Amino acid sequence: MASFRFFSVFLWSIASLVMAAPVAVETDYDVIVIGGGPAGLSATSGLSRVQRRTLMLDSGIYRNDPTRHMHDVIGNDGTVPAVFRALARDQISRYNASTTMRNATVTSLESINNGSYYRATDSDGEEYTARRIVLGTGMKDILPITPGVAEGWGKGIYWCPWCDGYEHRGQSFGILGNLSDVMGSVIEVWTLNQDIIAFVNGTNTPEQQAALDAKYPNWEAQLQAYNVTINNETIVSIDRLRDGSTNNDPAQDLEFDLFRVNLTDGSSIERAAFITNFPDDQQSTLPRALNLTMDGTKIKVGTNMKSSDNGIYAIGDANNDGATNVPHAMFSGKRAAVYIHGMSYDL
Repeated sequence: MASFRFFSVFLWSIASLVMAAPVAVETDYDVIVIGGGPAGLSATSGLSRVQRRTLMLDSGIYRNDPTRHMHDVIGNDGTVPAVFRALARDQISRYNASTTMRNATVTSLESINNGSYYRATDSDGEEYTARRIVLGTGMKDILPITPGVAEGWGKGIYWCPWCDGYEHRGQSFGILGNLSDVMGSVIEVWTLNQDIIAFVNGTNTPEQQAALDAKYPNWEAQLQAYNVTINNETIVSIDRLRDGSTNNDPAQDLEFDLFRVNLTDGSSIERAAFITNFPDDQQSTLPRALNLTMDGTKIKVGTNMKSSDNGIYAIGDANNDGATNVPHAMFSGKRAAVYIHGMSYDL
């Protein structure tokens, strides 16, 4: 009788465990990648190569779209960003047995059953489900309303010296942004440009000087050593005088843009190119809607690109790992793909 009771209790325990075990819900995909820039394409490629059921949803908004050409991308130096994306999508399309790519903007993303799976809804009302989400949604630059800045963005006015600086080497140069950021920009560009004026637009204030002191205690002597001039006049507008798209020397990899900076005191100064220090923010509203942990304006991630939500990964410019260029964005996408494939036994 004791043996029978023990066996009955054992069976009941097993049955209870089975009943309590979560039932795996069938999803449309293993992984949904949101974003079709270099990071999202890299993640999609990595997942496709191991035949994970993958959906990439591409909003058609890309941070580097305004620039003329990509640079410092091994094997694709000088490639137009749109051409790079088209080539990548064409190559990934070979894996169409497991991968789908669609042009759509994700308007909402919902975690179901504490992250056991996710439901994405696009602007057309279409819904898709997956076990894992990869956010390659990127960042957007917050440009000032100064006339001429947006018009010249990515074409002589840029924020990345590795992306655009070489094509404007040896030319007259300007820095746009707050005084507190000037020294960092000078350090980045001084090997390329030696005729530098920092247009700080009225921010040469005691507060900004104190902020710069905290970062570079000897900044005044350093700026003098680099022969950098500080101009504190407010900028009225920036006019384009010459377009480097048509005025260039391909043999020397030079673009000859020219701008005129108009100031409130009535003076104007000509510069061939500018590096900027403008703020940025998440391109998509999804990270904050999901209450992901942020590091300033960036999504906080671990070494494998996992966010504070165990099923959501953030790659490229959107995360806080420093991926603010195409090669690093591609690396982060591939790293997330490898980790998802290797660690997600339940997909």
